[in-house]
Amino acid sequence: MAFPESFLQDLKMRNDITDVVSGYVNLKRQGRNMVGLCPFHGEKTPSFNVYSESGSFYCFGCGVGGDVVSFIMRIENLDYVDAIKYLAQRAGLDMPENNYDDSMGRLRNRVLEANREAAKFYYNTLCSPQGGKGLDYFHSRALSDRTIRHFGLGYADDNWSSLCTHLKSKGFKDSELVAANLAVNRKNGGGIYDRFTDRVMFPIINPRGNVIAFGGRIMSDAKPKYLNTSDTPVFKKSANLFSLNNAKNSGKRTLILCEGYMDVIAVNQAGFTNAVATLGTALTGEQAVLMKRYADEVIICYDADEAGQKATARAIPILRNSGLNVKVLTIPSGKDPDEFIKSKGNDGPAAFKVLLDKCGNDVEYRLQKLKNAHNIQLTEGKVAFLEDAAKLIATIGSPIERDVYSSKVASELGVDKNAFKQQVTRASRRGERAEEKKQARQIQLELSRRNDKINPEHFQKPRSSSAEEALLVYLLNNPDAYEVISARVKPEQFQNSLIRRFFEYFGSRIEKGKDPLTNVAADFTQDEVSKLYQLMSQSISGVSTEEAMNEYINVINEESSKLNSGDLAEVSNEELMAYLDKIRKKKQ
Repeated sequence: MAFPESFLQDLKMRNDITDVVSGYVNLKRQGRNMVGLCPFHGEKTPSFNVYSESGSFYCFGCGVGGDVVSFIMRIENLDYVDAIKYLAQRAGLDMPENNYDDSMGRLRNRVLEANREAAKFYYNTLCSPQGGKGLDYFHSRALSDRTIRHFGLGYADDNWSSLCTHLKSKGFKDSELVAANLAVNRKNGGGIYDRFTDRVMFPIINPRGNVIAFGGRIMSDAKPKYLNTSDTPVFKKSANLFSLNNAKNSGKRTLILCEGYMDVIAVNQAGFTNAVATLGTALTGEQAVLMKRYADEVIICYDADEAGQKATARAIPILRNSGLNVKVLTIPSGKDPDEFIKSKGNDGPAAFKVLLDKCGNDVEYRLQKLKNAHNIQLTEGKVAFLEDAAKLIATIGSPIERDVYSSKVASELGVDKNAFKQQVTRASRRGERAEEKKQARQIQLELSRRNDKINPEHFQKPRSSSAEEALLVYLLNNPDAYEVISARVKPEQFQNSLIRRFFEYFGSRIEKGKDPLTNVAADFTQDEVSKLYQLMSQSISGVSTEEAMNEYINVINEESSKLNSGDLAEVSNEELMAYLDKIRKKKQ
């Protein structure tokens, strides 16, 4: 059963959406709305809007929208019931009696409990005779027992049922262990087996202190070398970071972004507790946005090999687009952070601090890479470098920063400063024109709705879908008009199945005297909720008049009376002749 309507309305009233969102986003007033940089994707120009009057939000950049419950579900990665509990606790509200469906919440809790028990089991195995291989490996990597204990490192032995047997003895069901991705179903249907075997284990802990996943490194030559937990009810690989639970307590607004688990642990052991790493994938926009919540600056500390350099080049714009200042640490002799610190012995921490202190920002790093790629002793190499440098500097948003780097490059290469600045200006204009064309193509694509995966029928039937969507928005803005609307148009006349579902759902709630939008976060998927709030956010005042409503109804009635090719194959000759006669009369 759902939560009582009165409870949900009180919950939303006590959790003003502007106040809630302000805890995560720096909002500024723009007319009647509040705007800020979207917390769900990286952007330089604010496109995230909060509508205080309607208690909703919508991002025109990534298309995410909803109410305060939807916002908490996304930002805290919670299911519906847990988001309600979170907001109730925030507002000091008692939860109603347990007459609601909390099956997903219970599963999430069981997955977290199973992960916690698994972490203990792996650690105890590491410290037992069966874990000798794993403990020797960690010691060979110069990790102290204190560091091993601090990170909760462990070992999964080579028995394919050790963890499953242990957790089932603790009362966990097969389905719960599979949901946690700690176990895998046998293909022949004969039970489950451990997902991780013969691997040293790295627990992944979220900022709240919950074990949400694991990474495991194989102790043999088998593949894959690293195996990570797949996405589960409590874990999304692209939206989490290893050791963020430690880094957030470092007292610094700077994060050191490493390439892997061992680099983070080595850097941490050396005294730099603000290190994090991605989880077996390339850096994502979601991870960059997450970092922005805890830091103003990120120092990229990837391996010095070719793969690490490519990853650095890819990460820089992702981090910059999230509003983060970016620096790049270059490790000499092609070493990774772990190797570098160990190679310096007791002086490792001090030597690493020197590298941190002298590392340049991302622009300086990229200019140096360009310089290394050209022979500036030759005229053609010098010209090629200056052209590439101008293109790079042209991408810098700050005019002051552009001027500083333009002057610096011109001085270093011995060319006229004004001439080089003109080159930067031309490159900037070309970039702006290219960006304008790109945005125009994107707007055209969005208007056509060709790639709308949530509402694909709009592109197939644009006229009827547009009228149905507009009528739906009118109804939500004017619930009192439902009786008039329902007398003139029926849900079965809607040709867009998503909008028909919305219309039926909201009509049913209005008939029962309920607020139409109170429970959408529970009754539709997050993508469907975002689509609904997109329609509401993009509507304009002129479409919410009674005259406009009548026009929408006329279009729906007209479009629904048309026969499509499938219908024509089914109708009788008499019905077809009657339909053609109707069309002729309309044209007269």
